Amino acid sequence: MSTDLGRKDLILLVADKNMEASLKGLLSRFQALGFRRVIFDLYVHPDRDPGCLLRGHDFLRPFPRLYERALVLLDHQGCGRKEDRSALEGDLERRLGGAGWENRAAAVVISPELENWVWSDSPHVERALGWERGSTPLRSWLQEKGLLEAGAAKPARPKEAVELALWTVRKPRSSAIYFELAQSVSTAGCTDPAFLKLRRCLREWFPAPV
Repeated sequence: MSTDLGRKDLILLVADKNMEASLKGLLSRFQALGFRRVIFDLYVHPDRDPGCLLRGHDFLRPFPRLYERALVLLDHQGCGRKEDRSALEGDLERRLGGAGWENRAAAVVISPELENWVWSDSPHVERALGWERGSTPLRSWLQEKGLLEAGAAKPARPKEAVELALWTVRKPRSSAIYFELAQSVSTAGCTDPAFLKLRRCLREWFPAPV
């Protein structure tokens, strides 16, 4: 809902089209994720992860009077910096505060990358990735390929695992896959710190009606 000041609820700045599709899918599931419907606009930074990290505050500088809250999302793997994700988030949030977003913006750095959110035990993952290889479950195949350690929840190189699975079944990579996954895969058991921060921000900023 828009506020009395005429602002929209949320502006999001993300690093690429796949992240854009994922966020659109997640925001459409507001009831399942525990926040109210959000009126938002979503932009992709032309310089991808480094652009979001280093210049996201400048990109969003014109908008504080138009939106209640701001979110910047990027991959740790692609941003070109070695500091841990929490340090990068804190640095970007301080710069956002100086650009007019004091206490109204958050940064989410996904470590190592967005595809970490793809991998779960949900059957929707195999379906979205077009996995049709007889009786071989996708996770078993990933272990055979050395991309998933036995007992591990997710591949250590999640983007590489997604791309190899798609290549194997000859399915083109597209943002539509990420939108489908974000709309269909349960997040109830997700322990990824970046996802948990995103969900916490949305719940605190836009609480669901009682």
